[in-house]
Amino acid sequence: MRKRLAVMAGIGATVAAFPALTTAHPGEYHRVIVAVLAHPDDELVFAPALAAEARSGSVVHLVYVTSGDAGPGVSDFEKGEALAEARRAEARCAAEALGAQAVDFLDYGDGTLADRPQDPNSPAKKLIPVLTNAMLIANPEIVITWGPDGGYGHGDHRMVSALVAQILQQDDEDVRAKLLHPALINTPLPEQLAVQGWATTAPDLASVRVAYSEADLAAADAAAQCHKTQFDEATRAALVPGFHQGVWKGEVAFREAF
Repeated sequence: MRKRLAVMAGIGATVAAFPALTTAHPGEYHRVIVAVLAHPDDELVFAPALAAEARSGSVVHLVYVTSGDAGPGVSDFEKGEALAEARRAEARCAAEALGAQAVDFLDYGDGTLADRPQDPNSPAKKLIPVLTNAMLIANPEIVITWGPDGGYGHGDHRMVSALVAQILQQDDEDVRAKLLHPALINTPLPEQLAVQGWATTAPDLASVRVAYSEADLAAADAAAQCHKTQFDEATRAALVPGFHQGVWKGEVAFREAF
């Protein structure tokens, strides 16, 4: 655990912000994986890999920087706390379906993460110590987050990617972990993703591949069904089968950041 036990005493406020991270570890486990996500439903892009890891005995943590309060997706919610609470419930549902042992919400404003990044009071500046301490608490072997492309260029996704990379690239073993970005390698992409501007990765750069089973695929599909405020019934039904057939094709690909 390196120096983590020594630093834990000094981060009580952040421990309170991450209650699940402090209680999820069983006595024995394969490894700890933390996925740092901008919004509820971001986990769906690599959901079968999370399910496969959880099934193999890994402790999987999901950390959502925002609660998706700007939405509204396909819901009748107005922007605000009621929508955020609905999306938090959907994220918990998805986490349970995937076998994740911890889920935490930082509740930064949806769509605000890239605002005034150099301002001392900006979300980005405030997030750095919070996410750093999350790494200290969870002690992960692997961290997964969006790549610099943000998937399809989303500003929140890009900022979460940049901040996580900034933290893990430090000359500090206490926050060092393998950083992975989901990689879409099977081209051409399905038309719907191509139209949305999803970025692709050269297959030779995607050096980490996680094979998944039918059970993992079913878990990913169950997670997709949780996100009712984001996707209508037809889209939820087609989402995971579409990714399975056109994007993952039996294994979820990742690129190592470093």
